[in-house]
Amino acid sequence: MRKLAFSGMFLLAASGLAQAADPVGEWRDEDSNATIRIVDCNSRVWGIIASEKTPGTIDKNNPDKAKRTRATLGIPILLNMTKDEEEKDKWEGKIYDPIRGKLFSSSIQVKSPNTLRVEGCVAMVLCGGQTWTRVEPGTSGFTYTPLLAKAAGGAAPAHGAKAAPSPFPAPIGTPKTAGHTPPKAAAGAKAGVSGTAATDPVTAEICAIPEIATAPAK
Repeated sequence: MRKLAFSGMFLLAASGLAQAADPVGEWRDEDSNATIRIVDCNSRVWGIIASEKTPGTIDKNNPDKAKRTRATLGIPILLNMTKDEEEKDKWEGKIYDPIRGKLFSSSIQVKSPNTLRVEGCVAMVLCGGQTWTRVEPGTSGFTYTPLLAKAAGGAAPAHGAKAAPSPFPAPIGTPKTAGHTPPKAAAGAKAGVSGTAATDPVTAEICAIPEIATAPAK
């Protein structure tokens, strides 16, 4: 009986570790400029800007001129990431930095239940990283809703909108801004279970964003 009880405790502990290693959920960037909702779309990890320190920002530095008037709220920034077969709890793909309008080779790795290490490099020379913090239920800054889905497809924000705050580290030597605690969510839903976007309307909607839905499988 004692052996069975011990085995049960071990299985529960192992299950907890496996769950903790899942990057799915909402995360606040290191400088509290934004929160990023990470979802699993057909075993590929994507992350969209879920809330912003400065509402109404636009993607004005995007290399694609047609996207320079789109709102940054709801746009994908963690792109088409797949599980690293050699390193534990790590995913690799691309990250888009809207403040500079650039793509970086990137990786994310769950370091603990509430911390996510995000790293990126250009040509393996200019590298940087941040540690993101999981947003606890009830304190989410999530402001992306179905009504804002068109923001990811090119809708223009109100006149006078500012450039997007970057959820990616600034170049070395750039001074950090003061921290910010996003307001509680007015809308949103709990992140879906990995690989089953249809169980959560918000996750399903994110996975249906054209850039995500049409991305080639790796």
